[in-house]
Amino acid sequence: MKKRLLLGIILLAVSAFSAWYYFHETGVEETDQITLYGNVDLRQVNLAFQVSGQIEKMQVSEGAHVKQNQELASIDSTRYQAKLDYAKSSVSALQATLDKLIAGNRPEEIAQAKSRYLAAKTEAQQAQSSYERLKSLLPKKLASQDAVDNAKAKAQALRHQQLATYDAWQVALMGARDEDIAQVKAQIEQAQAQVALAQKDLDDTVLHSPINGIVRDRVLEPGDLAQPQQVVMTLAVQSPKWVRAYVSETELGKIKQGMPAEIMTDSYPGKRYSGWVGYISPVAEFTPKTVQTEELRTQLVYQVRIYTCDLQSELRLGMPATVNIDLQSSPLLSPECDGTTAQNNADS
Repeated sequence: MKKRLLLGIILLAVSAFSAWYYFHETGVEETDQITLYGNVDLRQVNLAFQVSGQIEKMQVSEGAHVKQNQELASIDSTRYQAKLDYAKSSVSALQATLDKLIAGNRPEEIAQAKSRYLAAKTEAQQAQSSYERLKSLLPKKLASQDAVDNAKAKAQALRHQQLATYDAWQVALMGARDEDIAQVKAQIEQAQAQVALAQKDLDDTVLHSPINGIVRDRVLEPGDLAQPQQVVMTLAVQSPKWVRAYVSETELGKIKQGMPAEIMTDSYPGKRYSGWVGYISPVAEFTPKTVQTEELRTQLVYQVRIYTCDLQSELRLGMPATVNIDLQSSPLLSPECDGTTAQNNADS
């Protein structure tokens, strides 16, 4: 009887040990969280001038915190200011021409045109009378044929001159044609476009920060020649930041986008940063060599990004981090860096 009891105890102990070993050593027990290892990542903005020129000032240095629309650097604007002034003067000249066309001729100019017509009319009438008189003397041979021909030609020429001055008088009365006014208006619009372009080039001589961030690299210095698309400085985006980690295929189905998470770093022991799963890659890849994992490196994994709000700028690019994802919590509907849905620092 005692032997059977002892044998039963031994079998029960072996079974308990086998179960403990299965769940703790093989790692198949269900847990309430997943632990991932990765590195802090963030977005960067490469800033460049849109115009070329020699850098005149650099107002910020590496590590400086900058605000959106803050002036960061500038290049020599002398040439661009001159182009703007020239474009504006062209608009002024064309506008003066348009005003003159719309206003029409002055009364004095119209009177002058009329006087020229009346004078030409008088001369034409006198020439015609002289021609008629000489023509009547030709049969009596009191005038030569050449004199008559000359008088006729002169009368015709003065008649044409009379008609020309009359037309000029009528044009002076009517003023500018609609087509001429439309042409000058189109030229003004073209000149105004040149002014806008020159103004844009002048504005682009000053480099402003498009975001709130930190100056990471200052590539060029005062005196350097800047070209369009040539990086002048690099800004690091302060918020949001994320930890780039990788999850195995067997654990992929356990996490969902929006799940809350906690982030820890060796630089700040005991300090936890609230975050959430913001991205799960749809494409599998081989485990990068830099990833710390207990799985085989040949295993396929999926990249995930755990976003956090680091308002105190403690998390640095490339910093190793540990992430605990709570599998029991519901995903956040609209996680944001507003101090409530994603607090910067959790209690230590």
